[in-house]
Amino acid sequence: MNAPLNAPAKPPVLATLGCRLNAYESEAMREMAEAAGMSGAVIVNTCAVTSEAVRKARQEIRRLARENPGAPIIVTGCAAQTEPETFAAMPEVARVIGNHEKMQPATWASLAAPDYGTERVMVDDIMSVRETAGHLIDGFGRHRAYVQVQNGCDHRCTFCIIPFGRGNSRSVPAGVVVDQIRRLRDRGFNEVVLTGVDLTSWGSDLPGAPRLGNLVWRILRMVPDLPRLRISSIDSIEADPDLMEAIASEPRLMPHLHLSLQHGDDLILKRMKRRHLRDDAIRFCEEARRLRPDIVFGADIIAGFPTETAAQFQNSLRLVEDCGVTFLHVFPFSARPGTPAARMPRVPGPAIKDRAARLRAAGDAALGAHLAAQVGRTHRILTEGPRLGRTAQFTEVALSRDLPEGALVDVTILGHDGTRLTA
Repeated sequence: MNAPLNAPAKPPVLATLGCRLNAYESEAMREMAEAAGMSGAVIVNTCAVTSEAVRKARQEIRRLARENPGAPIIVTGCAAQTEPETFAAMPEVARVIGNHEKMQPATWASLAAPDYGTERVMVDDIMSVRETAGHLIDGFGRHRAYVQVQNGCDHRCTFCIIPFGRGNSRSVPAGVVVDQIRRLRDRGFNEVVLTGVDLTSWGSDLPGAPRLGNLVWRILRMVPDLPRLRISSIDSIEADPDLMEAIASEPRLMPHLHLSLQHGDDLILKRMKRRHLRDDAIRFCEEARRLRPDIVFGADIIAGFPTETAAQFQNSLRLVEDCGVTFLHVFPFSARPGTPAARMPRVPGPAIKDRAARLRAAGDAALGAHLAAQVGRTHRILTEGPRLGRTAQFTEVALSRDLPEGALVDVTILGHDGTRLTA
């Protein structure tokens, strides 16, 4: 395919699969592609967290090809990085570009150039990447902005392919992060979310090896008019004292943490090559709740990890209550080729499905209890739409009348429908 990947007067179509970091990077790609004068293309930002995610990416590519006949399709993201040949073999795909390449303006300029050659795959060794740029984007919508402060991961959990899609851990310098948040605040954003692949490893590659808590305090002190700062998924075993102090004493840091727990049994955690044990997770949640009584937790838990017995699964099930998890994300185990877990003895598929359903039921019950406890209370919410908002604890609220998007307003909770509050 020798033609440039552009066409007149039609903006690129972005399809994003997977995590919030991917969503952030899709917005950066949109700006770079448009700045390069590129149009008429479909860009698919894939996820590789499970085999099912890769299957869905292929399905999405075929759907987009049907809906955009003749449009060149560019595939990028973690799945494109870890198995570029899978997507290069698809007749619908014009180009495959890697996770590092997708964040370079020069990549999009070359794809839009009239003399672009026939090279279909642009995927280099992600492990050789040493820096993560702080891409300055305007944020998402008009309510909440996400700021990438870290990328990659130095850990090698036995079930995870993501380090091979994202590379080793690398941090955006604090000064760059603060400058971007100031810019976003000047544009009217009332809430900023710090995001990354392994957020609590932020700073380990920077001079002096600062910790995430140092970054949080620096943002809060240097952007004093920012009403809300939120941090996304963290590894609780790596939470540093400054972060815990911020949780305890800074009301602008939102009382919601999403924890990468993954399991509730010590032997399975060791086989996962996690860095914490069951009691570590429980102790962290108890301490965070002591410091900030209104804090709530989300968590990731895998159902049916290889060798998991019924008793070991029960330890995961009990962990939901023992840690006081409110928002539970359940992942039925899906083997990723190339990971150590893919070579371990499998739990039968029906058992995985049953255990995932039981975990989800426990999560639904925990969410229901949290929602019921909010009825009659007053919450300051950030509006995400005319009749939708979220509390500081990230609980969704359906509103009875239209409100301007991106505003901070106080509402009284009238009830709930099992999944969100009503006000």
